[in-house]
Amino acid sequence: MTAESGLVVVDKPGGMTSHDVVARVRRLAGTRKVGHAGTLDPMATGVLVLGVNRATRLLGHLMLTEKSYDATIRLGVSTTTDDADGEVVATAATEHLDEAEVRRVLAGFVGEIDQVPTAVSAVKVDGKRAYQRVREGEQVELKSRRVTIHDLAVLEVAGADVRISVRCSSGTYIRAIARDAGAALGVGGHLTALRRTAVGEFGLDRAQRLDELAEEFAMLPIAEAARSAFAAVDLDEEQARDVRFGRALRLPLPGLTAVFAPDGEFLALYEPREGVARAVAVFV
Repeated sequence: MTAESGLVVVDKPGGMTSHDVVARVRRLAGTRKVGHAGTLDPMATGVLVLGVNRATRLLGHLMLTEKSYDATIRLGVSTTTDDADGEVVATAATEHLDEAEVRRVLAGFVGEIDQVPTAVSAVKVDGKRAYQRVREGEQVELKSRRVTIHDLAVLEVAGADVRISVRCSSGTYIRAIARDAGAALGVGGHLTALRRTAVGEFGLDRAQRLDELAEEFAMLPIAEAARSAFAAVDLDEEQARDVRFGRALRLPLPGLTAVFAPDGEFLALYEPREGVARAVAVFV
């Protein structure tokens, strides 16, 4: 069983759940302590960040970072799940749609918007996932929540199919953009392809396929992961000793910051609060 801690950035294949990937990495790493940051639907592919051992505690903080996606929207067809895995519930002609109008509608999603998550989602309703309630036959109505679409580029409009690239805040549902864009155009819509290209600093260039991990299991050590994902400050011996006890530090910090011992060991995440730097999570 490995005692090492770090991140594994997986290029998730289609057809697997995020939990399936976690189970596979648990076997490869030889430890039960594996978790992931940000669920990907079975249909989706791309970047899935996993934490091993102590690095699982980093995941909650990584989930707050922005994410990037490439996606394909099919206009004129609505489904129960707002993606291709659902049952078709309505169809409409799309021949009359003007490309400029499609681009105009999608451009309107950029900025802060109120988005209702897809009913078949991982959002919790009274302690139970929305998708579980839907599978049990319940009618689920989720409340809208504020999300931010930093960028939305329309790459191609080919008939009823629209390829887009999106950079957005955590908690944004690309399926909901497909649904809402289709509704705004009066024809309905759903997602036929979704590929996550980045979670914060971790992009496809750092992702490994599962078969590659099976041949050589490589992790990004927790110290390197923390330096990649957060602002970093190197401490002196006295400060490092205070951090080990979770004490406040008199340090100016830019925000959530990874702090390191003089020998490079990752110690904790700190943030500015009440005029000093206070511990958010200590890892030693």
